[in-house]
Amino acid sequence: MTTLTVTNAIIAQQELSRRLARKGKTIAIVPTMGALHEGHLSLIRRGLKKADVVVTTIFVNPTQFAPNEDLNRYPRDPQGDLNKIKQAGGQVVFIPSAAEMYPEAFETYISVENLTRTLEGGVRPTHFRGVTTVVAKLFNIVRPDVALFGMKDYQQAMVLKRMTVDMNWPIDFVICPTVREKDGLALSSRNRFLSPESRRQAPALYLALRAARRLVREGKTDAASIENTMRAIIGQDAPSAIVDYIAFTEMETLRPVSIIGKQTVASLAARFGTVRLIDNLKIA
Repeated sequence: MTTLTVTNAIIAQQELSRRLARKGKTIAIVPTMGALHEGHLSLIRRGLKKADVVVTTIFVNPTQFAPNEDLNRYPRDPQGDLNKIKQAGGQVVFIPSAAEMYPEAFETYISVENLTRTLEGGVRPTHFRGVTTVVAKLFNIVRPDVALFGMKDYQQAMVLKRMTVDMNWPIDFVICPTVREKDGLALSSRNRFLSPESRRQAPALYLALRAARRLVREGKTDAASIENTMRAIIGQDAPSAIVDYIAFTEMETLRPVSIIGKQTVASLAARFGTVRLIDNLKIA
């Protein structure tokens, strides 16, 4: 089994990354907030195919949570996470504290403008400033050659890809497919908080996305009509779900579309009680 190196201090991780680079080793980064599941582990395994060393970061980032959101409730399992990373073959884990990442005098943030105004950004207006800032810091600390993110957090991946290009970081940006349960529910650290009844209903989100893709393949292109079908499916199969949004956007630009064309992604977010789930699917 892989030997695991754990760092907590920024200066220690920077020096470790420098030593690896001096040895000619390439580095892949898998940024996470912990409570790891198979989706995260698949990124680690993919990273091992792209680089010599995979650095997994575990940090529940306070700046991406609004005051009314679930920062304190977000699941944490540091020892379980370390065991899973080791079994997946990851070699380095960076686990900083909030005080280490955001010292008292901290006041610098990074924002990506247009891509953050819709979808999750429309519902959570302060969210992406926190995401981009912390990932920028992690890039500067870990100094990766490759960065891996999951398609489930699709808008986040597009925002971070844009930031990486705009900031001229020489990083190979890899977006990996969403990993799902057998019934289609996208893996998420928050799934553990679903009640048994909500867990039974939650796969309706993926059923609605698959219905949208089927309609497009049958020649339907009107986004409003497809959205109505999706809402009907969720209403029937997941009556306790409260839909935050259903949206159809261009893959790279995230511009909303009313007529489905090539490279269209359907995205949605819904709440089951206090648990908020997101999902998406490329439908054209």
